[in-house]
Amino acid sequence: MEPSKVYFTNLRVHNGDSLQKKLERLIRRAGIETIDFNGRYAAIKIHFGEPGNLAYLRPNYAKTVADVVKSLGGKPFLTDCNTLYVGGRKNALDHIESAYLNGFSPFSTGCHILIADGLKGTDDVAVPVKGGEYVKEAKIGRAVMDADIVISLTHFKGHEMAGFGGALKNLGMGCGSRAGKMEMHSAGKPYVKTEDCIGCGACVRICAHDAPHITDHKASIDQNKCVGCGRCIGVCPKDAVTPAQDEACDIMNRKIAEYTKAVVDGRPSFHISLVIDVSPFCDCHAENDAAIVPDVGMFASFDPVALDVACADAVNRQPAIRNSILGESVHHDRDHFGAVSPDTDWKSAIEHAKKIGLGNDEYELIEVK
Repeated sequence: MEPSKVYFTNLRVHNGDSLQKKLERLIRRAGIETIDFNGRYAAIKIHFGEPGNLAYLRPNYAKTVADVVKSLGGKPFLTDCNTLYVGGRKNALDHIESAYLNGFSPFSTGCHILIADGLKGTDDVAVPVKGGEYVKEAKIGRAVMDADIVISLTHFKGHEMAGFGGALKNLGMGCGSRAGKMEMHSAGKPYVKTEDCIGCGACVRICAHDAPHITDHKASIDQNKCVGCGRCIGVCPKDAVTPAQDEACDIMNRKIAEYTKAVVDGRPSFHISLVIDVSPFCDCHAENDAAIVPDVGMFASFDPVALDVACADAVNRQPAIRNSILGESVHHDRDHFGAVSPDTDWKSAIEHAKKIGLGNDEYELIEVK
């Protein structure tokens, strides 16, 4: 297999230039113009940032991508799916409000926001995974699957379970509905925290398999009947229904690769990663620790696997920032991501993604001025 082309530009600019102009040059040089956008819907998958976190990508970058898509005749929208955990993005209303709070609006980005899996994270589509070993049908947010084209715009950073959050994480985990996220995170099924349950019966009414039951004003879930769809999690008004989140990190990574394949199979996709503010943990945190390495630059490719490897290699070539979790790590025998989160193995996602035909782990790096 020939190495995939990954395009790169650094963050240096001179008078008359800007990072937004460099990003536009990068993605045009990388070939985004070869996609037929004319009259077609383009989902720009981005993470809007949990309120309190300041490491997420600025909305200015999203505007640059959206403007390029519109210049090519496309109809872009920014999108993400609701979170599995309790926070500022658990339902579509809170999610959009959080996006607005963090600066993402039609006025700042030039396009609208659609939360792909609907109001409560239950609006998904079962998408077959060709060659899937862990997932036969991925549960993907409907608006993502309704789009004609998928663009990932990723903040490349560390991650406490995946090792790092790159294009695969942004697309696979990010485009999974609440049920999809539970499938990736969990080996088990949801359970009820009885101390938080008010016995309202919302979980009973939403279940098609008669798994939840109310006894003495408290819900419980029959694990033998439960199919793990996660809809009870979305409708619980007190967040008493809780996912297991007990999957091994390497298995979760392989599931992420399979979910990513479900998202991109059968339609054009393009991938952009910005290696800036490389925080040690996910932007889903309501805070961000200091960056672990200096800012690197911006990358783009048609191959999300090669893109992730190129970004990981670039980060690992950087010196650790002294006053960071990486600078303080005692795991000097690991790469930067393994040093920060020693229980993770990001290569498991890459190896599996290559195995199922999602992309190539070998790449040619082409610099764009």
